[in-house]
This record gives sequence, structure tokens and C-alpha cells, in this order.
Amino acid sequence: MGDSSRSMRLTVLGSGSAMAVPDRAQTGLLLETGNRALLVDCGSGVLGRLAGTDVGYEGVGTVLLTHHHLDHVSDLLALLKARWLADEDHLEVLGPPGTKSLLDGLLDVHDYLDGRVDLGVREVTAGDEFSAGGFDVTATETRHSMPGHAYRFAPTDSAVTARNGPVAFSGDTEAFAGVARFADGATVLLHDCSFTDDVDDETGNHPTPTRLGETLADVDVGRLYLTHLYPQTRGHEDEMTAAVAAAGFDGAVETARDGLRLDVPVEAAGDAAGGTDGDADGDANGSSK
Repeated sequence: MGDSSRSMRLTVLGSGSAMAVPDRAQTGLLLETGNRALLVDCGSGVLGRLAGTDVGYEGVGTVLLTHHHLDHVSDLLALLKARWLADEDHLEVLGPPGTKSLLDGLLDVHDYLDGRVDLGVREVTAGDEFSAGGFDVTATETRHSMPGHAYRFAPTDSAVTARNGPVAFSGDTEAFAGVARFADGATVLLHDCSFTDDVDDETGNHPTPTRLGETLADVDVGRLYLTHLYPQTRGHEDEMTAAVAAAGFDGAVETARDGLRLDVPVEAAGDAAGGTDGDADGDANGSSK
């Protein structure tokens, strides 16, 4: 991935929702730094997308969950089984309180997988700062139909703390000031924006573009990617990004897509203080331009 001391790589494995469509797997992000990798959420279709990367499921020993809805965890045991069959001997899963119960319940049903790999589980709470898969991470609470976290990330060997990390991910949440403040200063923010504005009354705990743009109006984010996209958004991507901007967000805004790959600049350890330096750059396989 180039100079690992100067960038981290983000790949969108799944930008979709609980309603399957051919071109969008359910939620999953792959973060890389040096030779380390962290998978964030593991919804249906994510394992296949992961297998198509240079990292593969063999290279992912740590998974971080935003929350426990099925479209964020349904490939989790499939990942465990794939790693077992590939002779990988461990998997660590982190997530909000209840993550251990989730894994215990899944393994009760699929008990032949119990003990096949060394499975570690860590539960994290809002406000925690912790390390996972080569990254320092901090968590904040979201507003959704079940408890969950948004996260912010910085490579462990960088000069940047997690609280000032270049990448933030909202998970599933309403648009509200808490997550907006949490993401302030990020180079890249991936935020739930599940529907277009005309279904606002039906969205409940997912934001629409105008609401998201209003909430992020006073936030300094270099580039915003709309994700967790329901089928209803198909063909409306340009109007969604325009609505976010019209509502007050003044950074760059795009809709995420499966396969999007970004190399995000990070200040290397030993450099002068000052956070990230520059904008996120995409490549030919998933350009952000």
C-alpha cells in the first residue's frame, strides 16, 4: 500500500443495507496500515468482497463491530470458518456490550465451529480508546434502534491520536451533533445516509441527505461518503450529494460504492505535530476523484 508510515488504506467492501442488491454488499470496511488489517463490520457479502482483496480473509485476524444488527454481522461466522479452513488459528472480535453474548449465541447454533480457532472477544464502551488490528480507535455512542458505536481511527505507529484520527465511521445512526463533533477534523467520514429526502418520515433512525447536511454544516471534514444505501437510492446519488451540500456541508461529498479504495495521508511518528497532511487519494480501482 505504498509508504505505510505516511498513509492508511480504506476499502469499502460493502456500502449497502439490509435489503440486498447485486452491486452493494452489506456493511463492511477494510482498514490497512503496513502489514496489519482491521475489518469493521461483516455483513452479508463482505466475506466474498474481502476474498477479492490482496489481504483476503487469511489476513484479517481482527473484526470491530459497530452494532449487532444482522446486516452488520451475518458473515461473521463465515469468516471464522474460512479462517479455520485456511489454517489460520485465531480471530478477535470487538464491539459494543453484548458482543460476547452475540458470539456465544451464534456458536450455540453452529456448535461445530466452537473451538476451531482461538476466538477472543473484547467489549468496548463509548469513550473508550483502544488498539485493534494495527489501529488506535476511539468510540462514541450512536442513536439507532439498538445500542452501537461510531469509531475514529489512526494507525498505532503514527503521530496522530485516535481522537484526531483521519478516518471516522458513523455506523448506523441518526444524524446528530454528538457524532458530528466526534468526526470534526477527519480527512474522511463515512456516514449512514440510507434514504433520499422524500422518505424522511419513514427513516426513523437513519438520516436523509438534508438532515445530514444540516448536522454537518459546522463540521470540518475533508471528504464525506454516504453509505448504508437502500435500494430506493439507486439513480438518485447525484441529487443526494447535492442535497447534503445545499443543506450546509461544505466539504467534498460522494456516495460510497463497493470497491472504493482510498489511501489516506497520516502524519508519521516523529514528524512535527499537526495531524493529517493532505486529502484522501483514490486509485484506479476505486477512485475518489
